[in-house]
Amino acid sequence: MGVRRAAAVVRLGAGLLLATGLAIPAYAAAGADAAFDDANAKARAGDYPKAIAGYQAVASAGRESASLYWNWAQSAAARGTPGEALWALLRAREVEPADRAVSREIDRLRQAVNLDAAELNPDPLAGTARVVRHYRIDLVAAALLAASVLLHAAARVRGDDSLRTAAVVVFILGGIAGAAPLAAAFARPSAVVVKRGAPLLDSASPTAEIAGALREGEVVPVLAESGDYLRIEDSSGARGWAAALDVRRLDRPPAPVAP
Repeated sequence: MGVRRAAAVVRLGAGLLLATGLAIPAYAAAGADAAFDDANAKARAGDYPKAIAGYQAVASAGRESASLYWNWAQSAAARGTPGEALWALLRAREVEPADRAVSREIDRLRQAVNLDAAELNPDPLAGTARVVRHYRIDLVAAALLAASVLLHAAARVRGDDSLRTAAVVVFILGGIAGAAPLAAAFARPSAVVVKRGAPLLDSASPTAEIAGALREGEVVPVLAESGDYLRIEDSSGARGWAAALDVRRLDRPPAPVAP
C-alpha cells in the first residue's frame, strides 16, 4: 500500500511539474503579446519613443518576429531616425530571411537614405548564412551524409555495386551542401549606424578622440567588442570604435531597455 501511495505521489508531482512547465511559456507568450499590442497602440497614438521602447522590450525578451521589427521600423521612420528603421528591417531579415515584403521595404528605405546595395552587405558570407537558414541547408547536408552512410552499409551487406555508387554520389552531394554552412560560419558580424553623425572614435572610451563621422544607415562589419563599444570598419576603410548605442549589431537581439 505504501509503495502504491508513493507511486501516486510521484505521478502527481510529475503532472504538476509538466503542467507548470507548459504554463510558464504560455504565460510568457501571453505577456509578450500584450506588450506588443500595447506598443502598437502607442505607435498608432503617435507616441513613437514609447512604442519603440515597447518593441525593444519584447525583442530583448526573445519574442522576435518579422512583424515586430516591421512595426519598429515604421515607428522609427515616423520618428525621423531612418538608420534605426533600416536596422529594424535588416534584423527582421535575419529573423525571417524568406519574408519578401521585408526585402522590398529594405530596398525602398536604402534608396531613401542614398545607400548603395553593396553597402548593406559588407561581408558576402553573411548573405550565405541567410541562405543556409532560409533553406535549412545544414539539415539537408546532415541528411545526405547520413543517407550515404546507410547506403554504404547496405552495399557492404548486399555486395551491391549500384548501392555503393549511390552512396558515393550522395556523399558528394552532402559534402557540397555542407560547404555552405561551413563558409557561413566564417561570416563576420555586422552592425548598422542608427544615429545621424555618430562619431568614429580612436579608442573604446568616452574620452576618446573623434577620428571621423559615420553615415546613418551604413552597414559596417564588427571587428571587435569592448564593453559598450564596437570596433568597426566603414565603407571608406576607416577603422575605429563606436558606441554600441550608435551602431547596433545585427547578429543578436537588442539589449533590454534600461530601467
